This record gives sequence, structure tokens and C-alpha cells, in this order.
Amino acid sequence: MNLPYNVNFNGKVVVVTGAGGVLCGDMARAFAQAGAKVAALDLNEERVKALAEEMKAQGYVCEGYKANVLEAEALENVHQQILKDLGPCDILVNGAGGNNPRATTDNEYQHEATEGQKTFFDLEPSGVDFVFKLNFQGTLLPTQIFARDMVEKKSGCILNISSMNAYTPLTKIPAYSGAKAAVSNFTQWLATHFAGTGIRCNAIAPGFLVSNQNRALLFNEDGTPTARSEKILRNTPMNRFVDSEELLGGVFFLCDDKAASAITGVVLPIDAGFSAYSGV
Repeated sequence: MNLPYNVNFNGKVVVVTGAGGVLCGDMARAFAQAGAKVAALDLNEERVKALAEEMKAQGYVCEGYKANVLEAEALENVHQQILKDLGPCDILVNGAGGNNPRATTDNEYQHEATEGQKTFFDLEPSGVDFVFKLNFQGTLLPTQIFARDMVEKKSGCILNISSMNAYTPLTKIPAYSGAKAAVSNFTQWLATHFAGTGIRCNAIAPGFLVSNQNRALLFNEDGTPTARSEKILRNTPMNRFVDSEELLGGVFFLCDDKAASAITGVVLPIDAGFSAYSGV
């Protein structure tokens, strides 16, 4: 992986939740390459263990841990193990999150709904609840666990993962859009709450990336873009999707205590211009 610029995270302990996924897996790799001691957390233990072995084979420090970001007791157990293996947390990346089909409509507009489609009125409360918990509480609980280390050290950085949905909700995914808006708001709340402790808290808001989770929504089986994909690109000034590695410059900047020493409470769009375009 080509790092966006030279930055020194030597000696820093970086905890990354959701590291079993593409985006946060790349963040974990990047921090390790930049000298950090990385704790990669995910519900999928196999993936983070494989990531850790990959990085160790290259000479970096990385450990993988199975963790459910919605279970405080389990997170505290992982926290205690990280303290033994790597030390207290300096940087927390709250990357765990996602959507769920139970909280997604089939149609963009109610008046266009056809028989058999899942409409707004068919959204399952359990699905909506899961999406809110995963994205909001899945950010809150790890912060409660790992920010204690930072308060004791009177320094640290928290980086949350928001989304373009937090600025303007996208059709079909009301729960995910609302949950990410909550993450952006919570980022500002944390920045204020921790302002006197030496902890900074910011977020990035990625634009549209192609991942295993959304590939079927963006591309047909033959590889051609779907109508939704074409609509996204028409409203993206750079007329392309964002690559996961393009997030790393913003991540490194916001987590660098020297470069961003006075920056807290911001949500940085990394979106190929999507949030700047009115559609006209």
C-alpha cells in the first residue's frame, strides 16, 4: 500500500473497529505501516486474525481481536487484552457500521411502488433498530471503553466514520442516513465534552466507494453500472467513485497531533465533490 505522505505514528497504539472490512482494514494496514501498534477489531475474527498475520509477516505490529461493538462487557475484555499486548489506546477509529436490508426500501418514491415491493410501510422495526445500534451505539460504546485510556494520559484522538448520508439523506436507506447523521452530531458533542482533556474528536464522511456490501446496488451482473450508480456519478463532479486508499490522507491528517492539533469537532468530506454539487 502506498501511504499518502510520510507521517510518524511510532509508539502510538491505534484501535480500529470494523477492521475486517475493506475500508477499515486498509486504515489498520496504513497505521501499521506508519509505525503504530495496531489493534484490529471485528466481529469476524478470521478476517482480523488474517490481517494481523499479513502485517506481522511484513514486519509491522498488529494484533487481531474478535469484538462486538454492541457488547460493552466483551469490549472491556478486549480492552484489557490490548492493554497487555500493546498498551493503552492513543487513537481510536470507530469504523464498525453498516446498513441492513430490513431497513431498506425497494423503491425510491412511494408513488412508484409496485405490488410485492418493500415500501416505507414495510420497514421492519428490528432492522431499523439494528442499523441505529450498529452505527451510533457501535460508536458510543467503544469510545466509552477506550477513551478512558486517553483521559488518563490527557491526550488522544478519536476518529468516527460518518457518511455523505449524514449531509443529505439518500433514497431507500432512511435508517442508515439517520444513524450516520447521529454519528456526525455525536462527533461534535464528543469534541466539546473532551475539549479540556487533551482529546480531539473528528470524523470523515466518505463519498461513494465500491465495496462488497454495495457492489450489487452499483453494478449489474455483467459489470455495467446500475441506474442508481449512473445517478450517483452524474451528481459527482469528479465523475468517479472514491477509492478506499483515498481516505487515508484525511485519516492521517486528522489523527496527527501536530498537523491537526487545533482541529476538533469537524466532519471532513472525502467524496470526489459530491457534497459540493447541487445537481445544477
